[in-house]
Amino acid sequence: MIRRALSALLLLAAAAALAAHDFWIEPSSFRPAVGSQLAVSLRVGEHFRGEPVPRAGPKIVKFVLATPTGEASIGGLPGTDPAGFVRIPTPGFLLIGYRSSRTPITLEAEKFEKYLEDEGLDSVLKARASRNERAKPGNEVYSRCAKSVIAGNGTGDSGFDGTLGFTLELVAESNPLKLRAGDAMKLRLVHEGQGLPGALVKLTRQDDPDNTMTARTGPDGRVSFKLPRKGVWLARVVHMVPAPADTGADWESLWASLTFEVP
Repeated sequence: MIRRALSALLLLAAAAALAAHDFWIEPSSFRPAVGSQLAVSLRVGEHFRGEPVPRAGPKIVKFVLATPTGEASIGGLPGTDPAGFVRIPTPGFLLIGYRSSRTPITLEAEKFEKYLEDEGLDSVLKARASRNERAKPGNEVYSRCAKSVIAGNGTGDSGFDGTLGFTLELVAESNPLKLRAGDAMKLRLVHEGQGLPGALVKLTRQDDPDNTMTARTGPDGRVSFKLPRKGVWLARVVHMVPAPADTGADWESLWASLTFEVP
């Protein structure tokens, strides 16, 4: 009964946090030892401050550890945090990926407009203005495409730039283990397999959450950030498109994130 009550409280806390924007993966280590069990937590919040998201099976489309030889499902108990556990099979770079199903949400007009402004979704703002819809509530469906780059035994020269086939995906194009203060972290944003231009990407260091860097992707979906120091970093971006007719929504938003550590 106690376990069920705790699970219910966790689920309620997660539901209450859904209005917060950012969603990311926090592994228990970014440089786990081979053979060790890695705890994989999901977080929702803002500015790299977040609350636990308990494991909710019906929302999971994909939750995996990608290795050079394939993908392994990340298991866990319903309603628990961490959301999953996985054994580290090999040294070198590995990818954790989480893809959620769609969730409907409606925001009052003022909040929806502010959200569009904050995420740099200028094309949607212009579309609403051209249709005289700025006073209309925002009716959307959203889903999450979260990734984390980890390195077995803290080593790796390749594999950090792997893709998982998500609809929207942030891809590391710089080796986090090789970066030093002042170096550039290069990322690429991919939508349905193609580089996505003009998207606003935000980057925040975990121990400096009040300072966020922003930049828009170039014509090929690439963006670069000069990192002032080492640490754990969160990159995230939102892309919004007209929603498919069968969703009953006006818009569909895709939320992509990538966590990595520069040691």
